[in-house]
Amino acid sequence: MLDTVFAPATLPGQGALALLLIQGQPHPPVFTDADKACGGALTRAIAAAAFTGKKGQTCVVLGATDAHPRVVLVGLGPNPNARAYEEAGAAAALVLHKDPVATLIPSGTDTDAAHAALGAALRSYRFDRYRTKEKAEDKPSLTTLTIATQNPDAARTAYAPLIAARDGVFLARDLASEPPNVLYPAELADRCRALEAVGVTVEILDEAALAELGFGAILAVAQGSAHGARVVVMQWQGAEGPPVALIGKGVTFDTGGISIKPAPNMEDMKWDMAGAAAIIGTMHTLAARKARVHAVGIVGLVENMPSGTAMRPGDVIRSLSGQTIEVQNTDAEGRLVLADLLWYAQDRFAPRISIDLATLTGAIIVALGHHHAGLFSNDDPLATQLLAAGTASGEALWRMPLGEAYDKLIRSDIADMKNIGGRPGGATIGAQFVQRFVRGPWAHLDIAGMAWATKDSALAPKGATAFGVRLLDQLIAANYE
Repeated sequence: MLDTVFAPATLPGQGALALLLIQGQPHPPVFTDADKACGGALTRAIAAAAFTGKKGQTCVVLGATDAHPRVVLVGLGPNPNARAYEEAGAAAALVLHKDPVATLIPSGTDTDAAHAALGAALRSYRFDRYRTKEKAEDKPSLTTLTIATQNPDAARTAYAPLIAARDGVFLARDLASEPPNVLYPAELADRCRALEAVGVTVEILDEAALAELGFGAILAVAQGSAHGARVVVMQWQGAEGPPVALIGKGVTFDTGGISIKPAPNMEDMKWDMAGAAAIIGTMHTLAARKARVHAVGIVGLVENMPSGTAMRPGDVIRSLSGQTIEVQNTDAEGRLVLADLLWYAQDRFAPRISIDLATLTGAIIVALGHHHAGLFSNDDPLATQLLAAGTASGEALWRMPLGEAYDKLIRSDIADMKNIGGRPGGATIGAQFVQRFVRGPWAHLDIAGMAWATKDSALAPKGATAFGVRLLDQLIAANYE
């Protein structure tokens, strides 16, 4: 992980430099100092590259001086917001990752500097614990990035809650990246114990406890695996009163069960627990920054496997709510997990709101691609809050429909409902199923298209994204503290 430190906004004596410049505004004094030290090389490079400072534009100057072997100019665009500073900091860190000493100098306030530091840290993430033969030259040389700003103490204060968000994101990315032979339900449950170090109360329900309580839907999903199911209840008591309930689907590996998936790309199904990972990361973030909220995070951890004991198409199972479900496709298992979790959360905690995150359907990817997660809600004010939080955090949502017409599609001839309703409108049908287990304001976020990236993004390398951690943290900070 890239460490960041804050220092006064003066030109350092040596090391690589990154200057974040606002389009249409005069360059800060430190740019003049750097340009002078480089013999005017920066001014010449700006002219040669037609660098205007527009958002995302970069210009790299190599060998400007012996003291500053690499200088990168990054455009912030006009009137940059926090997200622009994060992306510019990330772009700078990506260019400088081979420099052992580097300083980033952002134009703007000390709070802007803190967000630039966060962006640099998020982009530096690597999951390399299983690489045993990686060459030294393939590893980053930059371990500490200095952020030069007007008031370093103010920047450190602004950065403190962002550190909590960074660590929550990294925790969620780590969990979703782990191979399924390492991270099975009991192991993931045990890793939640680490949250106790930041003040989260952690309770783990094993299979015996789940059976006694009546978690019939979760246990049905898990019955084909040698690894038993777990439900983890995490509480952060930062305030009194009813909690915000955050629910996560945690299928640590999803073969599809008897309705088995095709072999190509099945290895991706290790991240079918990304919803649970995001909830775990969010609970860490809230506790680490001492959020003034009562939050409950509940994750259902199962492995969906085919075997002689596995749930079959045609089975009828009884959920925790008492409602019966005809299983017509064992690969529609995530909604079964959410059904028990939501009922339990509402029955035990009577929350102010309930929000579930799940990599629920491939249909949401068909609808929205890899640009938005699907938002389904029975409560317009909550939906509006989530859409605003998505815009502010950069984790975008798009509201999708619910309605009686979709609900009719999951009527069963022999049980209270069936777990599929045909291919058309598949994402909504999944959400409509989950809604049958909801009481009170609720939102369902289908993050299947956002949980894993096949190419680098502005703030993350390809792989696990931790989508949802910053979104939920932003939602709670803006509306529930």
